[in-house]
Amino acid sequence: MSSYVEGALIKDERIVHMGRISLWSLWHLIALGIVLLPAFGIGLIPLVIAYVRYKSTELAVTTRRIIVKHGFISRQTIEINLNKAESIQVDQGVWGRLFNFGTLVISGTGTSHAPLTGIADPMAFRRAFIEAQDGGKPAD
Repeated sequence: MSSYVEGALIKDERIVHMGRISLWSLWHLIALGIVLLPAFGIGLIPLVIAYVRYKSTELAVTTRRIIVKHGFISRQTIEINLNKAESIQVDQGVWGRLFNFGTLVISGTGTSHAPLTGIADPMAFRRAFIEAQDGGKPAD
């Protein structure tokens, strides 16, 4: 079974960078699951939610666009052409800086999209975005 991102690629498009959600951003679900696990297995519910959220979120920078997919049963996607994306903002709190996760906000042609929270290594995603944008521009 291929990922959503791989299935969404068009002719001559390739993946430059794959992002992922950070397990640190899911700590509250994991901790709750571990604490509640002895109570008749109720702790499995938050653990399954954390697992599904982790496995069903895909982020990628390709040679032509940024692709974001959330969801397992219901799917939400954002796809922005690199030439339509104006900026990418990285927000990291103290815990995010310590454990290398943060929120990305991608702005494109006058609109900003919902924040993408809990992204692992957001600075690498930002760097890949900038490099992909620069790679698509003709040299002077």
